[in-house]
Amino acid sequence: MTTEALQKLKYPIGTFKKPELITQDHITSWINDIEQLPSTLEALTKNLTKEELNWVYRPDGWTIKQVVHHCGDSHLNSIIRFKLALTEDAPIIKPYLENRWAELPDSTDDDLSNSITLLKGIHSKLTKLLKSLNNEELKREFIHPEHGKRFSLEETIGIYAWHSNHHTAHIKQALAHKGEF
Repeated sequence: MTTEALQKLKYPIGTFKKPELITQDHITSWINDIEQLPSTLEALTKNLTKEELNWVYRPDGWTIKQVVHHCGDSHLNSIIRFKLALTEDAPIIKPYLENRWAELPDSTDDDLSNSITLLKGIHSKLTKLLKSLNNEELKREFIHPEHGKRFSLEETIGIYAWHSNHHTAHIKQALAHKGEF
């Protein structure tokens, strides 16, 4: 498989591209994408067999179940990042080693119900929080030490909307290819 083909499998919707000017339409659309993730993941995975849950979305990629569990872990971290930025001045957030988290027993469990329930709760709270933000709050920032840069909350909303769609595309890709690459 070519490097280009592997990149397409890794980033089926491309990488996040921050708009030059983030508008209220962007924010509204992104919040909608975030709000829909739990129901989308539940619909995609509710009737999958254990074999199907273990299909990968690309060579050396995560299984479907790891993707779902990862979304729970990642978005749990995201709400904390938003709240830190809203309550502190440019806090330095704590990154985590997502590939190591994906190997832990709760991330390799065939039962997705806890992660789907977690996502429903997180996304309900997160959506309520994000919809309440005013223009000044959207400009608040946190510092991500792994990237060595500041991220505004408005940009971060876009990143998590992209993240939601990115991993939804991974699951659809695994299903379309039946985990075989």
